[in-house]
Amino acid sequence: MTITFNADEIFEIAEQIERNAAQFYYEAADKAPDPDSKKLLKDLSAMEKGHEQTFAQMRTELSAAEKEPTTFDPDNEVALYLRTMADFHGAEGKISATEKLSGLESMEDILKIALQAEKNSIAFYVGIKDVVPSKSGKDKIHAIIIEEMAHVSTLGAKLQSLK
Repeated sequence: MTITFNADEIFEIAEQIERNAAQFYYEAADKAPDPDSKKLLKDLSAMEKGHEQTFAQMRTELSAAEKEPTTFDPDNEVALYLRTMADFHGAEGKISATEKLSGLESMEDILKIALQAEKNSIAFYVGIKDVVPSKSGKDKIHAIIIEEMAHVSTLGAKLQSLK
């Protein structure tokens, strides 16, 4: 049996990934050694919260067909799967799927972790786009990818400014 998803489910993942990323930056700000680093990290946390709101807004604009379940799921296993994917795909919000910040990382280290996480997120969305049928909002997943690509540019610029 092939499992497919709809755009609504993917936007749900995207929102959780952004919440995880906001928490990552918030925790990094708490451990930052100087006021400038704290401010930058708090700004990045706020940017991720804004990203979450962008995805939530995009989600409200989906059609009924793009929210229609694509798989018979009486035990709600698809929702559990999606939540797990959002929390453990090894991207935003964590150094890896299992590690958190130690507090010893430099700003450059944190931005490199974040940049790699964004790239991983893009790869994740590109891959999952293939299991969203056209009638279920496959084209909307592209909008998530574009948003994440813009975030890569932002983080890349911040990283370059440190050098």
